Amino acid sequence: MKHLRTVEDVMTHAAISVERGTAFKDVVEALRMWNVSALPVVARDGQVAGVVSEADLLLKAQGPGTAHETTAEQLMTRPAVTVTAEATIPAAARLMARGHLKRLPVVDGDGRLVGVVSRGDLLKVFLRPDSDIGAEVRELITYQLIPHGSAEVYVHVANGIAYLHGSLPDPAMADVVVRAAGTVPGVVDVKADFTTPVPA
Repeated sequence: MKHLRTVEDVMTHAAISVERGTAFKDVVEALRMWNVSALPVVARDGQVAGVVSEADLLLKAQGPGTAHETTAEQLMTRPAVTVTAEATIPAAARLMARGHLKRLPVVDGDGRLVGVVSRGDLLKVFLRPDSDIGAEVRELITYQLIPHGSAEVYVHVANGIAYLHGSLPDPAMADVVVRAAGTVPGVVDVKADFTTPVPA
C-alpha cells in the first residue's frame, strides 16, 4: 500500500468551485448539490480568490438587503486559507485545526486551484493496515536509525499502536527511536520497553 505522506496522496483532484460572479442562490444550490459546507471561489485565471461557506451565506441572509442579488465575491472570506499538494498531512491538519476549517483548497505554486482536501481525507492515513505500519516502523529503525547489528528491536503494531521492545546500545537512543516511530503515518501511539546491555 502506498505511504500516505502529503496532501497530494489524499486530496480530491476534481475540485468543485464557483466563480466570483456566481449569484447567492446558485452558491446555495452548488453547496447542496455537492453536499459540502464550503466552496473555493476562483478568478478567471483559476487562482483562488476566497472561500464561501454556509456560515457566510447565513450571515448575509440575516442582514438587511436582498441576499439573492449578492455574488460569491461579496460573500466570500478572503484571503482563503489554502495548502499546497506537497504539504505534509500533519501540516494541513494544523491549518484546519487553527482555522476551525473542514476543507482546504489545494493550490499550485501560482495559487491556482488543483484540488480540495477535507478532514476525512486527512484521516485516511489512520486506515493503513497494522502490518504496513509495522513494516515501515521496522525499516525506519533497523535501516536508518541504528547501525546494522548493534541493536535488537522488535516491532509489533496493533490498532495503530506501535509496541517496541529489545535492547539498544545506548539508552539515549530510546527517545530518538520512539520519536521516529511516532512520525510514521498511521501510528497513533508508541509504547517502548528497551533494555541496555550491561558492559562486561
